[in-house]
Amino acid sequence: MKIEETKLKDVYVINYSSFKDKRGEFVKTIHEGDFTNYGLDWKFAESFYSLSCKDVIRGMHFQHQPYDHGKLVYVVSGKIMDVVLDLRNSSATFGKYFYIELSADARNAIYMGKGFAHGFLSLIDQSIVEYHTTTVQSKLAEGGIKYDSFGFDWGVTNPIVSDRDNAFDNFDINNTYFI
Repeated sequence: MKIEETKLKDVYVINYSSFKDKRGEFVKTIHEGDFTNYGLDWKFAESFYSLSCKDVIRGMHFQHQPYDHGKLVYVVSGKIMDVVLDLRNSSATFGKYFYIELSADARNAIYMGKGFAHGFLSLIDQSIVEYHTTTVQSKLAEGGIKYDSFGFDWGVTNPIVSDRDNAFDNFDINNTYFI
């Protein structure tokens, strides 16, 4: 496992080692020592996965404090464009975003600390994305930023977006999200 810093503090790209033999493949996604060396919380409280068709956009989601969480995201099958938006008002990169293509073939992941909105675009049918979060999701603390309101070009003309995600407020540089 190789962990790399990105232009956003507390957002990391993880490149997994893959072990293949006649049985198939083995990939270790979480390792206490590697995570600890980078100061990443490796104690996950909840795990989810989603299955998405091509051109589905999920996001931009976050949890309000005190239920905010770190999140590890990787693709079990398929390919996505993963996007992280910095919502930490005190951060030098507040309002900036980072994106990366994650895929089962590349065996890569993204880890984000607290204070970020997260979303992705499924680039092919049947993309299975797994998420691990450091806190349990709270329905009362769910938040979101409208996917097309912060300057990122998703590169798709007719995205498939849930009614909930379409109803999120636009990103507002004057709003206080996370202190």
